Amino acid sequence: MLKLNKNHDPSIREPLIIGNKTFQNITEDILRPIKNKAGKLWWISLLISIMAFLWGLGCIFYTIGTGIGVWGLNRTVNWAWDITNFVWWVGIGHAGTLISAVLLLFRQKWRLSINRSAEAMTIFAVIQAGLYPIIHMGRPWNAHWVLPIPNQFGSLWPNFNSPLLWDVFAISTYFSVSTVFWFMGLIPDFAMIRDRVTDPLQKKIYGILSFGWGGTSKDWKRFEEISLLLAGLCTPLVFSVHTIVSFDFSTSVIKGWHSTIFPPYFVAGAIFSGFAMVQTLLGVARKVLSLESYITRNHIEYMNMIILLTGGIVLLAYISEFILAWYSSSPFEEFTYFSVKAATGPFWWAFWALIICNVLIPQFLWIRSVRRSFFWSYIIAIFINIGMWFERFDIIVLNLSHDYLPSSWTGFMPSFVDVGIFIGTIGFFFVLYLLYIRVFPVISQAELKTILTLKCSKKNVTKNE
Repeated sequence: MLKLNKNHDPSIREPLIIGNKTFQNITEDILRPIKNKAGKLWWISLLISIMAFLWGLGCIFYTIGTGIGVWGLNRTVNWAWDITNFVWWVGIGHAGTLISAVLLLFRQKWRLSINRSAEAMTIFAVIQAGLYPIIHMGRPWNAHWVLPIPNQFGSLWPNFNSPLLWDVFAISTYFSVSTVFWFMGLIPDFAMIRDRVTDPLQKKIYGILSFGWGGTSKDWKRFEEISLLLAGLCTPLVFSVHTIVSFDFSTSVIKGWHSTIFPPYFVAGAIFSGFAMVQTLLGVARKVLSLESYITRNHIEYMNMIILLTGGIVLLAYISEFILAWYSSSPFEEFTYFSVKAATGPFWWAFWALIICNVLIPQFLWIRSVRRSFFWSYIIAIFINIGMWFERFDIIVLNLSHDYLPSSWTGFMPSFVDVGIFIGTIGFFFVLYLLYIRVFPVISQAELKTILTLKCSKKNVTKNE
């Protein structure tokens, strides 16, 4: 008779699904937001998000029609608000692939309740990030020039030595692979919705999206094989995409940017901010969609542990940057984003916002009661998102505002167009997410049921013993 290994007995761990749920309960709970009418809170959130998106869209049209001069850029700080938001959005998109791909390869079951929202967050965040390089061109109708395709100028090819072109290939690859991985995981759930909805139009749409899924053993075998293959493709992307984004800075000769620590530092910071955004979205979805039984304190605690780990790596990078700037004894290094002059100079407010939000506040997660609290985890995640934005702002603006020539030193103040475009991308992000949770299942019910299967199998083995 088969016996369980007592050293790996799942009964010693707290359950990932609470409330004594059955297979039917899981299906009904996940299908409910799609079949039922949207609540008042959802409509209010969607209306606010659409208003923010339209404001940003108006600012984008104003920029294209008037020129980049409407931004707050100047002769010295000629790359500020737009690249800050670009790097911030790319970083937020990192946690989705990490949760989906890397944790899948390591067979971590706690990912099952949060991976779908994280995957969608990745796609929506990369869409926001991709808007900024196009707008920053000034002539977005020539955006196709960055692609190695024949064009009206004959043999004109992109400059493959430019890190900006590396961004185009890295982010487009990241977006396409992440989208395929996300859609593949949805196919069994599309089939479930197809078989349960009564509206003919919905049944037709979900029937097309499910690609004839029948739930046979052959279907599941191919599904698992493709999932592992795509997870293997996505895993290097987690580390390569933000590494290439960091090359925008580290391959330059600008003081404070020319640093070999940027690639691992940017990757750790991206995971740090990405998990914080997942916490933020799950805090809303858990209450709005009544998913308290599936997004438990265990999930919050596990994510907070990864936030602590990556936050520690980011803190180590901060210390390294400060020591290297001090040890170099270079007067130009006194104005880098992590120096004494940064803490006391004209941008002191941005520096201390970074320290408070990214260094001090996350230390509360060492307290177990805080680490397992839904409320405090949500609040800390918001502060981390704010702090990571200020980190990118400090890296770019502080280093550019004090160049090698004191005669060119200047400040930076964003215009209403800068702020409007940023708010518009936030609104666009939440519009996509709110529509997503009304049309697609936010939790993979097919994969989630494997936890109950393991639980039932364990009970049967114990009974036979």
